[in-house]
Amino acid sequence: MNETEHQLEIRRWLRYAQEDLHGAEKMLHEEDALPRHICWLAQQSAEKVLKAALVFLQMDFPHRYDLDALRNLLPDDWQIKTAYPDLAQLTEWAVEARYPGDWPDAVEGDAHYAVKQARGIWECIYADLVRRGHSQQMLSH
Repeated sequence: MNETEHQLEIRRWLRYAQEDLHGAEKMLHEEDALPRHICWLAQQSAEKVLKAALVFLQMDFPHRYDLDALRNLLPDDWQIKTAYPDLAQLTEWAVEARYPGDWPDAVEGDAHYAVKQARGIWECIYADLVRRGHSQQMLSH
């Protein structure tokens, strides 16, 4: 992959993450939105922005939903490592929001917390990418 292709791939992951986050944030204000859908989109945003960071670093990553495992692949000097040391609760929405099971359904409070966490993860990763020399213009869509 040449430099241009690499930049485009990073940008694509970031765009998908940003679109999922925007969708989740927008749904928070919709009266008939289901909290489980919001939680799932928040988890998806966090997963994709973490994978964008790994693409930036040209690191292979597992095709898994485990946000802690993805975060742990990043170098220790990334802000996300200390700012969000436990992403297990957000990770759970990858499955629990999509399938019935013996877990409780998401409620409005879960949705707000998931979106807040996803927004924070987005901001941490974005700031680290900018600190590492990516222009803000390349990262926006």
